[in-house]
Amino acid sequence: MLCIPVKEFLFWKKKQLSKGGDQQSFAVLLDSVGGISTSEQILIRVNPEGNLHLKKKLEFLESIWSEHLLSSCPIQYLCGIAFWRDLKLNVTNKVLIPRPETELIVDIVFNIFRKKSEKLFFAELGTGSGAISIALALAYPFSDGVATDINHDALEIATKNYKNSSEQSNLKFYCGNWWSPLESFKGKLDLAISNPPYIPKDTYEKLPKEVKRFEPKHALLGGEDGLKHIREIIYKAPLFLKEKGWIILENHFDQGEKVKQLLIKNKFTSIEIVKDLSGIGRFTIGRYK
Repeated sequence: MLCIPVKEFLFWKKKQLSKGGDQQSFAVLLDSVGGISTSEQILIRVNPEGNLHLKKKLEFLESIWSEHLLSSCPIQYLCGIAFWRDLKLNVTNKVLIPRPETELIVDIVFNIFRKKSEKLFFAELGTGSGAISIALALAYPFSDGVATDINHDALEIATKNYKNSSEQSNLKFYCGNWWSPLESFKGKLDLAISNPPYIPKDTYEKLPKEVKRFEPKHALLGGEDGLKHIREIIYKAPLFLKEKGWIILENHFDQGEKVKQLLIKNKFTSIEIVKDLSGIGRFTIGRYK
């Protein structure tokens, strides 16, 4: 551990932020590499006296920040860490960086299944870093979950994140495209969740360079209209869900009504478009029959 005066650190921090970038990214750098938690960062702003303990030298932190500003590479990839809900997740450019808005998926599940003692059987399709499935496995310790991803590298990361986050064994990972690895679970699921690639082709071409250049294309692009993967997931969902089983999908800001119609066509009821904290219809949910 390195020990420096708080005032010296705050002067250095101000200098780094004057070069560009945003406070939130800098906070991720300080927490994940510097070892200064978010709560500690708040405390030293309020009381800038005394000393601060760092895991790495300021010069090392500065080098990462400079690379972030120069290349536009997301700070989470440079640090190898993303914070999501109360999880600290390993990430590389093989997985999408879990977004804050996606955190609401877990809250939607909490609203549907209110008892944490319930014995659910859930599946997440396209787990990426494993964020959603890990959060649910921890929240519902008496439940069992399965998570799929087509990418072997993503599954390695998700498995590592689960082992780092929990001593439980109620979550299993399977490699394959959407439902294909789950043939033995037909008709058994209480809940299916997915945050699939849903960006339309034209929109993908206009994405910010920090997203388009660094995040995996296969985890973002949803075909010409963005609904290619959502259609496949919904079409096959009735084979895997129990009667009265739920599906929760994240979709593009303008796709809610289209996803709703797809659910209706496939015999889902209790369909609802759920808005995120920005008032955007980010999620579409439904119950099978």
